[in-house]
Amino acid sequence: MGIFGNIFGKEETNAALEIERKFLVTGDFKAYSTGKFDIIQGYLSTDSARTVRVRMASDQGFITIKGASDETGTTRFEWEQAISVKDAKELLKLCLEHPIEKTRYIVEIDEFIFEVDEFTGVNQGLIIAEVELSDPTDEIPTPEWLGQEVTNDARYYNSYLSQHPYSLWKDK
Repeated sequence: MGIFGNIFGKEETNAALEIERKFLVTGDFKAYSTGKFDIIQGYLSTDSARTVRVRMASDQGFITIKGASDETGTTRFEWEQAISVKDAKELLKLCLEHPIEKTRYIVEIDEFIFEVDEFTGVNQGLIIAEVELSDPTDEIPTPEWLGQEVTNDARYYNSYLSQHPYSLWKDK
């Protein structure tokens, strides 16, 4: 709820339950992409019960707080607020080392939107597709480029990758 929500009788909120599944990408998805943009993000907290992220995406800044995932890894609380680019740049300076750098591609299949992240920097070589759902039991399409599901594998969380870069994994 916005800070002034109760005072003015409005219930503004930037909070929601995030329901998503994650997959490794093993094939060519770029031919199906309808857009792309670069992202750099850093973490002020990577505690598994709550992560605090600062993100620059194109010419926009955001601060996001995420709660712990449920036992399936698909659902968790998320609060996000747009912030100025200037503030985002300043907050990124306070973040833990190894910022996440990636290009996000948008791939629409039926009523689903896959966000395919091609990582660069210390996570070069990793490509992950995320699809947000309205319900954890939604049946999603499985294009030929979609690989193994890693929804409940914490190694593929961006907050984990910021502390344990993919380029340093021995068991890729």
